[in-house]
Amino acid sequence: MTTTTDLMPLLKRLKLGTLLPTLPERLALARRDQLDYAAFLEVVLADEVNRRDQGRLERQVLLAGFEDVCRLEDFDWTARITMDRRLLDAVFSLDFLQRKEHVLFVGPVGVGKTFLAQALGFAAIRAGHSVRFMQADRWFLALAQARVDHTLEKVFRTFLTPDLLILDDLGLHRLTAQQSADLYELIVSRHRRASFVMTSNRGVDEWLGLFDDAILGNSALDRLANASYQIVVDGSSYRERLSPHRRQRDSAPTKEA
Repeated sequence: MTTTTDLMPLLKRLKLGTLLPTLPERLALARRDQLDYAAFLEVVLADEVNRRDQGRLERQVLLAGFEDVCRLEDFDWTARITMDRRLLDAVFSLDFLQRKEHVLFVGPVGVGKTFLAQALGFAAIRAGHSVRFMQADRWFLALAQARVDHTLEKVFRTFLTPDLLILDDLGLHRLTAQQSADLYELIVSRHRRASFVMTSNRGVDEWLGLFDDAILGNSALDRLANASYQIVVDGSSYRERLSPHRRQRDSAPTKEA
């Protein structure tokens, strides 16, 4: 029997069976570099820690419900957009999560607000935080369906637990009385307990007009706006740069006159 075969039942009993595929090469490394027992053990356990960290990251990204996996390092800074980079760097430090503050990305359609919001969510997951991403309209629909199913309290609670809740495209239309009340309740319930990231095509000064009840709107937005970083993204469409047509056009060889 080989060393790997002998170790198999022990590793599986300790829930370390994932070490088996790389164990032969690690044993070869140990012989080649004449590693002592402690050094060999450190290499093998480091492999397992990395695997578990990667598995946790993949599970948390899946649970977050992102439309795409976005990373700040993949953002196209050659796009013709403007924003306060100092402020963006500040929020990507993730200190706002410790202070239970919020981030609001506002600007016209297609300038990369959703990309940046998801990239911020991905950075938060990498740092060990729980994240939930959802289109604002889908969130309102989820609560409406929960009322029909008599599961409102249970469903609403799932949006209170994440360290970071990302609501994308808030303010596409004016809110109904019920939607105004739901958004007010969400903001008040999470205020100073957990963080939001929100994106909107409307400036924050326009959000009050979305609420059916101005008193609810004032109360919710006073809490939100006074504990948030507001990042205005402006310029030409970032989304258009990612289109297959644009990629094909830009990669085509230039014809000689």
